Amino acid sequence: MIPKPDGSQRGLGIPTVLDRLIQQALLQVLQPLIDPSFSEHSHGFRPGRRAHDAVKAARAYLQAGRRVVVDVDLAKFFDRVNHDIVIDRLRKRIDDAGVIRLVRAYLNAGIMDGGVVVERHLGTPQGGPLSPLLAKVFRRGGQRPGAQVLGLRAVGGQGP
Repeated sequence: MIPKPDGSQRGLGIPTVLDRLIQQALLQVLQPLIDPSFSEHSHGFRPGRRAHDAVKAARAYLQAGRRVVVDVDLAKFFDRVNHDIVIDRLRKRIDDAGVIRLVRAYLNAGIMDGGVVVERHLGTPQGGPLSPLLAKVFRRGGQRPGAQVLGLRAVGGQGP
């Protein structure tokens, strides 16, 4: 656990070298299949995009006459990722039972806390290469239907 500025603590998953290698391999297979479905306005944790791009997009919207920019941080988002929803959404895009089993095993892996393995049934640990992609899949691929309904332009930064 690492301390946060508000006094709470954030879980940090530090995968073993082998786990990191497997997660990176999964990411390299999954990202090209899933990333194109994400919103064009989503910048966080995507290849070739960064937080600075989100800031530039927000500035462009302001220069185009928009008056408000809102920064949203989803509290404890990574801690609340529902494993079943992620797996269900992946199954709709990936027709490979072996890949799905590997992702499920990664999601279900316990976390060592004070030398004791703690079971996890919810969340994806921050710290592994695959976590941001799975969080974005959970959040319906970064799409913001509410913003579209309201006629807003959404710009994603660091978060999922």
